[in-house]
Amino acid sequence: MIKDYTSRTSYGRRPHRHFQRLALLGIPLALVASALYAALQTMESVDLSSMASEKPASQIVMLTLPDSSSNALPRSTTTITTHEVPQPTTVSPELTTPIHSSSPKQAIVVPKKTKITEPTYQWKERRIHSGDNLALIFPKLGLSANLLHRIVSSNKATAELAHIKPGETLRVALDKDNNLHELILEQSAIRSLRIIPDGDTFSANTVERQLEARTTHVTGRVTNSLFVSAQNAGLSDRLIMELANIFGWDIDFALEIRAGDNFSVVYQEDFLDGKKYRDGAILAAEFVSRGKIFRAIRYKDASGREDYYSPDGKSVRKAFLRSPVDFRRISSRFQKSRWHPVLGKKRPHRGVDYAASTGTPIKASGDGKIIWRARKGGYGRAVMIEHGGGIVTLYGHMSRYASKQRRGTRVKQGQTIGYVGKSGLASGPHLHYEFRINGSHRNPLTVKLPSAAPIAKKYHADFQENTAPLLAHLEMLNSTLLAEASP
Repeated sequence: MIKDYTSRTSYGRRPHRHFQRLALLGIPLALVASALYAALQTMESVDLSSMASEKPASQIVMLTLPDSSSNALPRSTTTITTHEVPQPTTVSPELTTPIHSSSPKQAIVVPKKTKITEPTYQWKERRIHSGDNLALIFPKLGLSANLLHRIVSSNKATAELAHIKPGETLRVALDKDNNLHELILEQSAIRSLRIIPDGDTFSANTVERQLEARTTHVTGRVTNSLFVSAQNAGLSDRLIMELANIFGWDIDFALEIRAGDNFSVVYQEDFLDGKKYRDGAILAAEFVSRGKIFRAIRYKDASGREDYYSPDGKSVRKAFLRSPVDFRRISSRFQKSRWHPVLGKKRPHRGVDYAASTGTPIKASGDGKIIWRARKGGYGRAVMIEHGGGIVTLYGHMSRYASKQRRGTRVKQGQTIGYVGKSGLASGPHLHYEFRINGSHRNPLTVKLPSAAPIAKKYHADFQENTAPLLAHLEMLNSTLLAEASP
C-alpha cells in the first residue's frame, strides 16, 4: 500500500493522489520514476517552480506511460507544461555525453555548455611630439612601413592619418600574431580617427564625443581697463576679445572706455565627463559706455547664417571693422601734417598706425576683392582691397602675406590677409591702415561705417521668440548691477 504523504508541492496539490491512480491502473512506480527522470533530463534542468508562473506556455513535454497490460500504444498520457527554455546551439558529437536511464534501451544526450571567449588584443600607444612622423612611429609600435603605405593610400578618409600633430596620441590594437586589428588617432579629447582593416583595404571614420552645453554669465565694472576688469570678473582672454569684437564697431575700446562703465555677458560653457572642457560662444552681451547702452544677441536663422543683432533685429556688425588688427596702442593718428620719423620732415598722415608685435595677423576690414598685393613704395609690402561703393582699404608695412591669396582673390571680413612688420619706411613694427572713399582719404577712426544687413523679414518672428529668454537674462543682470551700485 502506498504511504499517504501530507506535504504539499508548490502547486498546492497533494502529489500522492496521482501516484495512487497510476497504481490502480497497474503501472509500476519504478517505470513512472524512470520516465519522469528521462523527461526532466530533456528539459535541461528547468526550474520547476517557474511552471507556477502565469506566463503563456511556450514548450510542451509529453510524458507517455505504457499500458500496464501490454506493449501496445499508450492509453493515458500526462502533460507537463513549461515556459520558454533557451535552446542550445549546435554542438558537435565530441562535446556531448550520454546519460543512461534505468532502461537499457534508452539514452539521453545532454550538451555541455560551451564557453565562448573573446579574442584578446594587445594595445600599444605613443604620444606624438614635435618632429615625429609616421615612418618613425610605426616601427616603434611593431608595424611595418608597407602597412603604413597601404593605410594612407587606401582612400581620402584613411589618408588623414598622415596629418598628425604634436599632442595627439596614436593607439593600435594587435592580435597574438602582431596583425593590426584597430588603429585610433586621438586628435583631441572629443575627436578621434578610427581605422580598421576591411579585407585588403582599410576603412576610417571620425568619432566625436558630445559635449554638454551649460549657460552661465559674468558681470563686471570697469575700474582701470576693460581687459583687467573683465579678467577679474572671470572672463577668459578669448571671451574678452570676442566681446570687444562684438561691440568694436560702436565703441572704441582703446579710447572711449571710462572707469564706471559696466558689462554683462551671457555665454556658453562646454563640459566633458562633468568637467569644463572649454568656453563656448557669447550668447548675449550688454555694454554700458558713458551711460549709453549697447546690446547684442546671437541668432542663427534657418539658412544657417549666424550673427549678432540688436534687440530690434539690426546687425551690430558693420560692413567694416574699425580696427583690422589686435593692437597694443595707436602710435600715430590721421592728421594733415605729421613729422615723419624716417624721412625727417613734415608730411600728411593719411591713415592710422596700430603698433603691434611682428607677426600679428592683419584682417580684412570688410568683404571685397584684392586689387594690390606687392611692394608699394614707402608702404613696403602692402595689400589693397576694393569693397564696392567706391571704398578701398590699404594695409601697409607687412612682414609677409597670407598664403593662397593673390590679386583678384575675394576675401571675407575678418579673414587674415597678412602679418604685421616694418617693411618700407617704418621705424618699428606696426600696421598702417587707410580708408578711401572714391579716392579721398577718410579718418578710419571717425568715418561713419555702413551697417551689415539686418535680419530678413521672414525670420523676425522666430528671432523674437528665440532671443526673448536671453534679453530677460540681460535685464536680470542689469538689475543686479544697479542694485549693487546703489548706496
